[in-house]
Amino acid sequence: MSSLRTPRPWLMLAVGGGSQAATALLVSTPAYLIPLLHTERGLSLAEAGLLATAPNVGVLLTLILWGAATDRWGERVILVTGLVVAVAGAGASIAAAAADGYVALAFALGLCGVGAAATSATSGRVVIGWFPPERRGLAMGLRQTALPLGTAAGALIVPPLAAGGEIAPPLIVGASVVAVAAVASAMFIVNPLWPARLVDAEGRPANPYRGDATLARIHLVSALLVVPQYALATFGLVWLIVDQRWDPVAAGIVVASAQLLGAGGRVGIGVLSDRLGSRLRPLRWVALAGIPLLLLTAAAGELHWAPAVAVFYILASCVSVADNGLAFTAVAEIAGAHWSGRALGTQNTGQYIASAIVAPAVGALIALTGFSSAFALLALAPAAAIPLVPKDAG
Repeated sequence: MSSLRTPRPWLMLAVGGGSQAATALLVSTPAYLIPLLHTERGLSLAEAGLLATAPNVGVLLTLILWGAATDRWGERVILVTGLVVAVAGAGASIAAAAADGYVALAFALGLCGVGAAATSATSGRVVIGWFPPERRGLAMGLRQTALPLGTAAGALIVPPLAAGGEIAPPLIVGASVVAVAAVASAMFIVNPLWPARLVDAEGRPANPYRGDATLARIHLVSALLVVPQYALATFGLVWLIVDQRWDPVAAGIVVASAQLLGAGGRVGIGVLSDRLGSRLRPLRWVALAGIPLLLLTAAAGELHWAPAVAVFYILASCVSVADNGLAFTAVAEIAGAHWSGRALGTQNTGQYIASAIVAPAVGALIALTGFSSAFALLALAPAAAIPLVPKDAG
């Protein structure tokens, strides 16, 4: 059926990216419901935090499974299936919230995450399958803006919808947006025409991990570079307000600016990689740039020099997210058509595990050494990543 559709790569990029943004909105909703759950529903912050984490657990547990399914059955059917699962999870969440069944709500929110995980490998494979190498960096950079944009939309939409004291309205909106994405995906996504499957001597699909550490090294590099990315995003606001004594509004503007400029930076570095014909050289440059910027951010904070604090925090934040699209594109290209789903699932799983460790570990480090020392020590992560970045083939 999909073969009868006319493939429109840019439209499919918009639909795939929109699907990822829609699920990001849904998955981020519980985090923005924490004030309501704590102040009006009587949950402790720890309990509300567990509910907010539930979708991420669902994502983490199923990324590789969705990737393998995409390799086996194709992008369109898996993307639509995942979006339908996410809508079903939202519906179950609404029912559980109405009954004040918070254990059931946690499982239902986890189901939202299970469905959301399908958008990662599928939309990434659509980019690799329909865009030529000289445009993939740009296309993947645009696609990588979906997550921060969806999360930012949640920050804007959820609090006013929850102002009446009800959990259901934000979930209804999130489910509706995901449902629209499911319909659009069914209508417009066309499976790429992949080359014939390569097999090994035993007749099995050739495994790109066997006898070659390139993909494993990229996964490890990405996990290391997640450390400053999540640390700056998680602790940037509290650092500016508590340690630097900034006005909360000014601090929020700086953090939001860093996120928006970071999204643009992902696109820019993708375009650069297209022009260079390399994903790995810019990836090494990103790791190199992260070291001085983290040290300068720490130094500016230690001096309490507000203009420098703002500039270096924004620059360090932008560089810290610039590797995502590069690594994602490199993994998909190296893994090949029939392993890219699993490889992309593995890539994201490693990043999710690393990010889950960052918040408590860096929080403990800040408590032990202070913000400035902790931010300076973050530079060890990109320093460790540099020698692990593989060289381009040939």
